[in-house]
Parts: sequence; structure tokens; C-alpha cells
Amino acid sequence: MADVVPKERKILVAVDEGEESMYALSWCLKNVISQNSKDTLILLYAKPPRAVYSALDGTGSRSHLQGYLFSADILATMEKYSNDVAACVIEKAKRMCREQADEVKVEVRVESGDPRDVICQVAEKINADVLVMGSHGYGLIKRAFLGSVSNHCAQNVKCPVLIVKKPKCSSSGTK
Repeated sequence: MADVVPKERKILVAVDEGEESMYALSWCLKNVISQNSKDTLILLYAKPPRAVYSALDGTGSRSHLQGYLFSADILATMEKYSNDVAACVIEKAKRMCREQADEVKVEVRVESGDPRDVICQVAEKINADVLVMGSHGYGLIKRAFLGSVSNHCAQNVKCPVLIVKKPKCSSSGTK
């Protein structure tokens, strides 16, 4: 009998600041990544889009905007904060990969934009074999306003989508 050569899979995992995405990553490392596999785990963090403030002044001049709403210093500070958050989330995710599946190959991507669009675009661009993401478990009202990122991706990407729901803790007695 011939040896079965494991397929080289690209597993895209969307990570963010929430516990749900880290739980999904941990679950993926335990249940999706196989030992001695040639799997590549791609960690994707979508930085929120540079808010509309930089385009508010339709004249093309930002002098009115800078004096009125945000100074260049504040814009720079906000950009730095956004980069720091991204670096922190990615570092935490990489550490989890090292601790739980040291042999897995890990790549990192940080993209700017609406997470719904970014995740779908990257999944297509890299030709992902599977997309893994956490579910934030928003209630009906919040989901109606915010829209569900996981639901949007499940409807729009071509590859299988694995949505990992973090179990509710019942031991503390709170809901």
C-alpha cells in the first residue's frame, strides 16, 4: 500500500482582540491541525479602517479639518495605537501556536479595512482550504445593527468556513 502524502492545507484563522477568536484559534490547533502535517496556519488581523475623519473635508484641504476635529498629532497617535493593538493580538496568537502546536508553520497578515471584506478577500487571494473564526455571540438586536462578520464570511467565501463558538461558562453562576 502506498504512503498517503498529506495535503498541504492553508488554514486561515481570523484573530482579533476578543476572547472568541483566541478560543477559535486554540480549538483549531487542537482539532484541525494534524500532527506531522504540512498545514500552514495563516493568522489574519483586520485593522479597523482609517475612520472617515481624513476624508471629511471634501475640498481636498485638511486645514479646516485639522483645526476643527483632529490634529495631525492625534491622527498619528490613533494610527500608532491601532498598530500596537494589531501587534499585540498577533503576538498573543503566535505564542498560542508555539505553545499548542510548535511544529505548525505560521504566517501572519495584517490588513486594513472592514473585517467582513478583508477576511473574504484574503481567503480568496491565498486560496484558503478552510477559514476558521470565532463567533462573538451577539444578541439578536446587536447583530441586526452590527451585522455578523462570521455570517457574512460564511455566505461569501468559496472555501469551507468553520465558526467556533466559545462555550458559555456556567460554573460562575452568571449568565
